[in-house]
Amino acid sequence: MAHPRLQLIGITKAYPGVVANSDVSLTVQAGETHAVLGENGAGKSTLMKIIYGSVKPDAGQVLFNGQPVQIRNPKEARALGINMVFQHFNLFDTLTVAENVWLGLDMAPTLVAARTALPPGGAELARGGPSLRSRADVAACITAKAAEYGLDIDPSRPVHTLSVGEMQRVEIIRALLTNPQLLILDEPTSVLTPQAVEKLFVVLNKLSAQGCSILYISHKLHEIRALCNACTVLRGGKVTGVCNPANESNASLSRLMIGAEPPQLEHTAGQAGAAVMQVKALKLAREDQFGVDLDGIDLQVRAGEVVGIAGVSGNGQKELLYALSGEDCRAATGSIWMGSTDVSHLHPGARRTLGLHFVPEERLGRGAVPSLSLAHNLLLSRTESIAHRGLAGGWIRVRALEDHAKRLIAQFKVKASGPRAVAKSLSGGNLQKFIVGREIEAGPKLLIVSQPTWGVDVGAAAQIRAAILALRDTGCAVLVVSEELDELFEVCDRLHVIARGRLSPSVPIAEATVERIGEWMSGLWEEAHA
Repeated sequence: MAHPRLQLIGITKAYPGVVANSDVSLTVQAGETHAVLGENGAGKSTLMKIIYGSVKPDAGQVLFNGQPVQIRNPKEARALGINMVFQHFNLFDTLTVAENVWLGLDMAPTLVAARTALPPGGAELARGGPSLRSRADVAACITAKAAEYGLDIDPSRPVHTLSVGEMQRVEIIRALLTNPQLLILDEPTSVLTPQAVEKLFVVLNKLSAQGCSILYISHKLHEIRALCNACTVLRGGKVTGVCNPANESNASLSRLMIGAEPPQLEHTAGQAGAAVMQVKALKLAREDQFGVDLDGIDLQVRAGEVVGIAGVSGNGQKELLYALSGEDCRAATGSIWMGSTDVSHLHPGARRTLGLHFVPEERLGRGAVPSLSLAHNLLLSRTESIAHRGLAGGWIRVRALEDHAKRLIAQFKVKASGPRAVAKSLSGGNLQKFIVGREIEAGPKLLIVSQPTWGVDVGAAAQIRAAILALRDTGCAVLVVSEELDELFEVCDRLHVIARGRLSPSVPIAEATVERIGEWMSGLWEEAHA
């Protein structure tokens, strides 16, 4: 009888003040697509890092293909045939896509050409031979693999010019080029269109049919039910259930994961008022050769409504958000207005004074400083509004600041050790709740949110979406930029699509369909109106 591809027996890992994994056992068969499900902070990421060699367990045993192994680092994991695509990416910003992949392949001696149409010299690359020194060959391999999987990317682009979705494509391609026996995917579809998700599922089913085992982490329960043939559920670091997700409903999986079904979101029609932000014929040239030109953007966001912008990563979302937030002040005079004030050339602080608050897609680095506490991260966007509580005569009143952070942690149910917890110590979903909460609690006139629930569990996602609608109902104008169509349909009153730097007319959500918006995201609207 064949051995399981992977067995975890009694895995335990504790950190000061928290047990991340407690006596966790898990079995993955060869060719199996196995979901690991749990709310943010349940211990999924720690468990995956143990399998990948990034974290050493305190107790327990790991067996790979029936043999006990001690995986001391990711290089050893890749040598065994284990690869992982992280939710937060491991890429060098100043290097190109090809250089980043090249470095990964240089550390992966098991690379083979079995599923890749290699270019001339690629066979030597696959064997880790001298052609590994040729970035041109690596770039050709990337292009071939990208075409095979529908993950378009330019190998010559520097990573710092990529959107989050494009960075994810780089990570997936790099992992697939190693021909893994076990592939760990953390939220792989969070930035894909419905059509692209279907194509990815075809690829993953092909990989599993060829014997590759897949550990699949996602908070999209319908995806897990459609793709996976086994599921292990974690809650509070412990296994609470093992099941075949195809035999479960979203409700039953939610109960296993969080102990209850997430609250149903009630989306009633908003009462839109006066325009809070207007964008008029915004035309903005890209700042670098790999960016996207914005061309004739017309957008209006009114008080008491949620306006959504859908689109595939890399179609101008980053450029538009930089222009709206004030990080890019090159817009022509009269292009961007807050009420009766032309803000086209105002910096982010000046726009914030007028009531514009912003949640960027990059949680760590732009939304929060990784090494600062949650309390001190409040000062990033709240200095003016909390001056009477957090600052006094140029000195930070730390106790008042920490009390404020405590209230936010409680109000938005953030799982953290307290206000002194550094931002990087939180799970992605809990940090997102804190950042969204920080901006909502400021009482903005306009809130711009990019990817509000990316990588967030169903319970936290429901909480964030409910908070957005509650903010709308207070009269705030809300602009949501997301590649999660279900999310946009759930919270928006009107919906635009951005493609190649152009914005479609808005569609009332009652008249929109997933198929129509998905086609527009693929560029069909832009082609028809070019």
